[in-house]
Amino acid sequence: MFAFFYTLGIHLSVMLARIVALFHPKTRKWVEGQAIAQPSGKRQRANFHQSLNHSFTHSLIHTPTFWFHAASLGEFEQGRPVIEAVRKQYPKAKLVLTFFSPSGYEIRKDYDQVDLVCYLPADTPANVNRFLDAVQPNIALFIKYEFWHNYLHELKKRQIPTLLFSAIFRPNQLFFKWYGGFYRQMLFCFDHVLVQNKTSEELLKSIGYLNVTVAGDTRLDRVAQIAAQAKSYPEIEAFKGKTPLLIVGSAWPDDMEVLIPFLNQFTQPLKVIIAPHEINTEQIQKWQSELQGTSLRFTVYSLQWKEQEAKNNPLDILHSTLDTLFLDTIGMLSSLYRYADFVYIGGAFGDGLHNILEPAVFGAPIFFGKPHYQKFQEAHDLLQLDGAVSVTNTEELKQGFTEVYENQLVREQRADICREYVLNNAGATEKVMEVIKALQSQKGG
Repeated sequence: MFAFFYTLGIHLSVMLARIVALFHPKTRKWVEGQAIAQPSGKRQRANFHQSLNHSFTHSLIHTPTFWFHAASLGEFEQGRPVIEAVRKQYPKAKLVLTFFSPSGYEIRKDYDQVDLVCYLPADTPANVNRFLDAVQPNIALFIKYEFWHNYLHELKKRQIPTLLFSAIFRPNQLFFKWYGGFYRQMLFCFDHVLVQNKTSEELLKSIGYLNVTVAGDTRLDRVAQIAAQAKSYPEIEAFKGKTPLLIVGSAWPDDMEVLIPFLNQFTQPLKVIIAPHEINTEQIQKWQSELQGTSLRFTVYSLQWKEQEAKNNPLDILHSTLDTLFLDTIGMLSSLYRYADFVYIGGAFGDGLHNILEPAVFGAPIFFGKPHYQKFQEAHDLLQLDGAVSVTNTEELKQGFTEVYENQLVREQRADICREYVLNNAGATEKVMEVIKALQSQKGG
C-alpha cells in the first residue's frame, strides 16, 4: 500500500514540476532532462534506449558496468575519488553517472571519466525497468543519500550488488522512527553501507542493519586531490599583495546581511573575494552598492576590459584600487582558497552549510553561520577542535574575526587544525574500493 502511494506521489511530483517549469528555469532544465531520460513516445523511447545500449554492447560480456548515482554537484564531488579509482582499477569497465539535479548534470554532463552521463529517470516502476534493462549494471553505487524505493527494490530483486557510501545518519531520520518501516525497507536493499562516523554505524545496527563499515568521508580525499592540483592565479596574487585576504564561499543573501555590515565596520587592511552561491547580476550589483569600498565583478574578461580602459597593467589596477572582488565565474573557487588567510562559508543560515573542507585543506580559520550546519560531521569536528567558528550575527562575526586577525598565533593554530583534520582523516576511498573489489570478486567481475 505504501509503495502504491509512493509511486503515485512520484507521478504527481513530475506533473507538478511541469507546471512549475513554466516559471522556474532550474525546474525547466530538470523537466527537459526527464523528457530525454523517460521519453513519452514509443519511438522516442526506442531511440533513447538504443543509444544507451549502443554505449555498452561492445564489451558487456567481458567487462562490468558500474552505475554511480549522485543527487547533485556536491555529491558528485564527494563520489569523484571513487569514480576515478574505479576507472583506474577497471580501465575497460563501462561507467554510468546519473544525476537528479540540474545543478549537477549541467556542470558535469561532459565529465570524461565515465562513458555516459544522464538524468536519473523518475522513480516509477516502468522507468526503473527500462533504465536497468538498458544499462544492465553489474553494481550500483549511491553517493551519500538518495533513497529511491522502486530503484532499490528492483536492484535487490535482480540481485545487483548495491552500495551506499559516504553516508551519514541522524537519530531524527525516519529510518529510526517506530513508523519508519517503509524507509527501513529501502536501507535493507543495500548490500553494504559505508558511513562517515561511528554514530551512523550504531544507528544502523540499532535497527538490525549489520553490513555497515565506518569508512569516513570521501570528500576528504577529493579536497586533498584538489589541493594537490590547485591552479595559480597571478591576478589574485596581485589583488591580494601583502594584505590579508578573506574569501567568502557560496554566499547567500542571509550571509551577506551579516557580512556587509561587518566589512563596512572593519577598519584594518583587508582584501575580500566573494563567490555568490548563484550568479545573479542584480544581486551582485546590490551588494556592490551596499559595500563602502571599491569592488569589481571578476570574470575571465574583467582584466582585459580594465586594461583597455586604464591603458595600464591590470595586475597593478587590482593591487592598487580594489577592496573586493565578486566572482562572476565558475571553477576557480576551490583553487583560490590557497590564497586565503580567513574563510567564511555560506549556507548555514538557510538550506545548509556548504563545503568547508575545500578551504580547510589549505589551512585557514573558517567561519560560518547557524543553525544549519548540524548535518555535517566536519563542521562539528572543526568546531570542537577550535579550527572553525560559528556565528549568529554581525557582532559575533566581528568579535571572532578580530581575534584571529590580531593574534597571529591563534590564526596559525586554527589554520593547522583545519589542514591536519583533512590530511589525517583522508582514506575513505580506499575502504570503499575494498568493498567494491570484494563484491566484484564474488560476482566474478
